[in-house]
Amino acid sequence: MKIFGIVMLAIFVLVIILGVSFVGGGIGIYNSLKTSNNTVDQAAADIDTVTQRRMDLIPNLVGATKGVMKFEKDVFVEVTEARSKAGQANISFKDLQNVTPEQMQQFQAAQQGLSGAISRLLVVMEKYPDLKSHTQVTQLMDELAGTENRIAVARKRYNETVKALNDQIVVFPNNIIAGWFNIQKRTMFQADEAAKTAPKVDLSLDK
Repeated sequence: MKIFGIVMLAIFVLVIILGVSFVGGGIGIYNSLKTSNNTVDQAAADIDTVTQRRMDLIPNLVGATKGVMKFEKDVFVEVTEARSKAGQANISFKDLQNVTPEQMQQFQAAQQGLSGAISRLLVVMEKYPDLKSHTQVTQLMDELAGTENRIAVARKRYNETVKALNDQIVVFPNNIIAGWFNIQKRTMFQADEAAKTAPKVDLSLDK
């Protein structure tokens, strides 16, 4: 009986140790997944910030150049319409877990269309040397060029954080913990060849 009691005690202690290890390991996995999830949210918020910054700059640039570029109605219409489509195709970066790949593709297509329209506007502006001395215009162009670059960087960082999170979720036992706490895989940006680099902006305006 004494040996039996010792064996039972040993089993009990072993169960406790295993239980504590399991709970501790589960907590560690949850914390890691939660941290990665929050990192994705922050990266997504960065995209939201820079794309909104571009949306805000466009009307200012159009307003500052319309007076000089009187015969470029088509390009102004194109930029205005592309901006409108980008606004309509906007997605909620605060609720990215519910964003479908189709919605992400629509968002990307609208943003790429806007980038293309901006590029064409900047190319047309090069035909107007008078704009070179316009301080407001050159400042807006500089800010817009910087914003385009930041958008490209923000999307790249977002994809990196999403890949890290998705890789964590698919392995065992992380997938079980993720399922318990509804931590889901995220949709990545799938940029086409033309969208892999930000539009090149020449600020010389003297070609």
